[in-house]
Formats: sequence, C-alpha cells, structure tokens
Amino acid sequence: MDTKAKKILMQTFWSSRGWKSGGFTCPDEDFAYAKSKGLMFDPVTMTHDECVGRLRELHEKVLTREMVVFAFMHSLSTRKVHLRSALSSWALTHDLPLHTYQQRGASQPGYSACADCNDHRLMSNEEYVNEDLNVLNFERVKWGGVRLEWLIYCLMDLELLSKEEELTVSGEDVAILHRMIEAVEACSEKDAARQLEKRWKNVFPSNQHERDSVLEIWGYTGLLHPQDDFRKERGRGTDFRSVATWRGEDGYSRDKLEYYFGEYLR
Repeated sequence: MDTKAKKILMQTFWSSRGWKSGGFTCPDEDFAYAKSKGLMFDPVTMTHDECVGRLRELHEKVLTREMVVFAFMHSLSTRKVHLRSALSSWALTHDLPLHTYQQRGASQPGYSACADCNDHRLMSNEEYVNEDLNVLNFERVKWGGVRLEWLIYCLMDLELLSKEEELTVSGEDVAILHRMIEAVEACSEKDAARQLEKRWKNVFPSNQHERDSVLEIWGYTGLLHPQDDFRKERGRGTDFRSVATWRGEDGYSRDKLEYYFGEYLR
C-alpha cells in the first residue's frame, strides 16, 4: 500500500481528535494521487442489480475461498488490517444468488427490503447514487472495516482484494490463529464477545477497534455463531452486531473452522 496515498486517505477523515467534522474534504491534487494508487475513488452510482451481478462475476471468475483465507492469515502478524474483512465479504456474498431488488420482497426486513439480501444478512439499497466509497475504505484501512454487512462494502472489499499482489502466510500467522482459537476455548460459559476481545489483546498486534472488527468478521463468517438470538446484549447495544448475543458456551463452529482454516490446524 502506497504510504503517501494512505496518509491522504487517513487525513481526509481523521485527526488527532478523531473523526473530522463539518464534511470531509481532500485537495484535488491529493485526491488524484490517492486515486491513482487505488485508495480513493470517484463517487459511485450503480444499482443493486449491478452490484449483485459484479459480485457473482467475482465469485465465479476471480476470487476463491483460499484467496480470502490467505489474506486474513497474512494480516495477523503484519497488522495489514485492510486484508481481513474480505473473509466476511466473501462468506456473506458467496451463496448470494443472481437476483433483482424487486424480485422478492422481504416479509420481515431486518437488513434489506430485498428478500435475498435480507436472508444473507446484507444491507442493500435499490440504487446507489454518488455513493462515497472513500469513507468505507478509510474504515477498512484504519480498523479492518466497520460496515461489513453492507452490500456495497462487500463489493468494494472484494474488488480491492482481487487487485492485491500474491500474499504469503508465515509460521507466526499460523501460531496466532491457534492462539485465537485457544482464547475462544478458554472463555467461560457466560463470557460475551467483549471478554473474548480482551483475551485476544496480547494474541495478535491490534487495538480494541481492530479486535472488534475481527470479532464481527468471525461472526459474519459463521466461525462465532450465537446459539440463542434472544439473549440480552451485553454493554452498549451498538457494540457488536454479528456477535451481539454470542456467549462463551457457544464456542466456535468446528465445521466453519475446518472449512476456512483446515490446512492450518494440522
């Protein structure tokens, strides 16, 4: 990742005080540079149906499960957090059928009025007009993604991964994965996601926001699957989404762990 372009992206949205207020601006020259390096983009206008079509093309012709797993693994020791959410973006959209927004309406919309997106826990709009992908990519580069279940984010995320150079997985990456799994196993039955986040604190280089993102990624991927959706959420209701009702007694999905990381578990 180009260092100057990353700095431009960061400074557009973030300061020493946190999020910038009063609208996000970027000098034309800086924007042009970051755009040339693939880190900033012109506003996007496209339909839901075009998003779904491009996602199907990516899954069928470009990306594989091994590629997104490789990216996630590579990110663990290197702290290249922008590579992590492709795992959940791939999982959320891999089985999404080719469909139109109006084809089937959701009877009980929780994520989208489109039933197919809603069934796959994807937040989608019928149309995206002048959509700002830059703020989504900022969140991806800074923390590993925030709006992970947005259809437009998943598309951007997977498009960007498809342009990455070949990645390697080190012995340290594999060791970190094993320690992450051991931390899940060490949780008490009533521990919530926040307690697991704290157990991960010294397992891989990260801050709390980055670990929160990994928790959500593991939730959307099905690695951490709450067995009871009606449990009371712990802490602020906005802390987590995919793992809001996860507890230590749920552990992890052995099937999903084998599906994604089987070769690293031997």
